[in-house]
Amino acid sequence: MAGGRLKTLHELYEGNTARAHSFRYGLLVFDFVTILFVIGTSFTRHGPVIEAIDAIFGVFILVDFGARVAIAQRRLRFLILPVTLADMVAIVSFLAPLAGEGLGFLRILRTLRLLHTYQLLNRLRSDFSFFRRNEDVVIASINLIVFLFVMTGLVYATQYTTNPQIKNYADALYFTVTALTTTGFGDITLTGTTGRMISVLVMIFGVTLFLRLAQVLFRPPKVRQPCEHCGLVLHDPDAVHCKHCGALIRIETEGAG
Repeated sequence: MAGGRLKTLHELYEGNTARAHSFRYGLLVFDFVTILFVIGTSFTRHGPVIEAIDAIFGVFILVDFGARVAIAQRRLRFLILPVTLADMVAIVSFLAPLAGEGLGFLRILRTLRLLHTYQLLNRLRSDFSFFRRNEDVVIASINLIVFLFVMTGLVYATQYTTNPQIKNYADALYFTVTALTTTGFGDITLTGTTGRMISVLVMIFGVTLFLRLAQVLFRPPKVRQPCEHCGLVLHDPDAVHCKHCGALIRIETEGAG
């Protein structure tokens, strides 16, 4: 019986069946709902209803976490991964009544990892032509958005109880964007050593991710078509030969309009 359950979990999390793909899409939807809930509740007072919903989210994340631990081949290594540690913090944040869901935003790191898995990327390419044509732009945008969200969450979680300038998620997002773009209006500043270190991280890593997105947006368009000989993936839209090894490549086109 236990072996059958593990086999089912392996299929759902790592398989290539229609049920597995639907399950992973369901996880993405759940993650996005969780993230929206964290943002929305930053504007409200946390009463019994919010705490009850916190607990429901926490239980679901705990079940997902337990399933991934069960199918992990190297469990100790899995447990010390940064994404796993972030999930542990998110679980505690949702389940601990006094903590609220202040650090629940860290769940987005699990979402990012799921989006970068080979199985889901292949499925997104297959199901959505827009993603297939603009994969690099989409991935670079997601990386930047996730960074913005995580840093905004850190600003909010560490400042909202001590900094009168950070009253909700919108205030924290405003600070993060102005710091990332080096605009620096100065109307909101972070207090304490922790606040200053967060500001430094936003400016250093945020600018790097922003430049990466700009590079992808403005470089000449490429077509994703793996070369059968050398494996080079990106080629010019009108390429006939692979620039790396010279082999013939077959790039599908829609023809002239």
